[in-house]
Amino acid sequence: MIKNHRRYTILLFPLLLGLSLSASATQWQPLLDTELSQWRTYLGFPNPGTKVSDLRQDEGGEYLEPVGYDRDEWNVFSVSTESGEPVLRISGEIYGGIFTRKDYSNYRLRLQVKWGNQKWPPREALPLDSGILYHGKGEHGVDYWRAWPLSQEFQVVEQGVEGLTGDWWKIGSSRIDIQCASKGEDEAHRYDPEVPLETFGGDGEPITCRASHNNEKPSGEWNTLELITYEDKSLHIVNGEVVMALRNSSYPTETGVEPLTKGQIVLQSEAGEVFYRRIELQPIQDIPKAYRSYFEL
Repeated sequence: MIKNHRRYTILLFPLLLGLSLSASATQWQPLLDTELSQWRTYLGFPNPGTKVSDLRQDEGGEYLEPVGYDRDEWNVFSVSTESGEPVLRISGEIYGGIFTRKDYSNYRLRLQVKWGNQKWPPREALPLDSGILYHGKGEHGVDYWRAWPLSQEFQVVEQGVEGLTGDWWKIGSSRIDIQCASKGEDEAHRYDPEVPLETFGGDGEPITCRASHNNEKPSGEWNTLELITYEDKSLHIVNGEVVMALRNSSYPTETGVEPLTKGQIVLQSEAGEVFYRRIELQPIQDIPKAYRSYFEL
């Protein structure tokens, strides 16, 4: 009996080990700590009012080069501890982003966000603004604001005339297909699961699509955002409600269109104070069953 017991233990151990590894591979993984150990930073061109001693300026005070990678003596990105958990503050003073050291694909990203009060040029009179960029690829600074990498954007913005949290924006030359349409020549394109797919981004297509509806809480309250992305598909979810489904994530190259399905996760610094907490990621093997209907045409 003792020998048989040992034999069964030996046979069972690999199975138990496999189950343990499988479970750990699908658990939520925290990405935020007080040392920002899983992140790097990139800062673009400062406003003339921000003092940077070793960057060239023109006669009007405009900076001629970016701050660059992993330099932040202005505390654009800082972490404090509230109720025992880390909270990331992004001041917004200089356009740029804090981005993951690793590239990720096929995951659910979940985090909480709330607005601060401070604003910087050129958005002093505009809604507070940030964003979650995903599938970040290549060098930073390739977009219009010279601050971010080629990527897709899950917009994070105070509700207003400029948009809604959950909007999609082209970053660099990214492309994506969305069921999104405008009701009139002067109306913004808005996600609508009843309309045909349209390609956005790239070199000539529309550069943004609005979320289907506003589901943001009042300014100053924490909002829970979730990004689900698997292969070329993604979902933008705001406080538990899907506000956009997207597919065929890609970007143009000299030889054709290439898939854009893996890369850095970037949190934007965009001239407004914003706070993030409970940033966590879960690897997935497919679009969760509850959300598959969003991709059935």
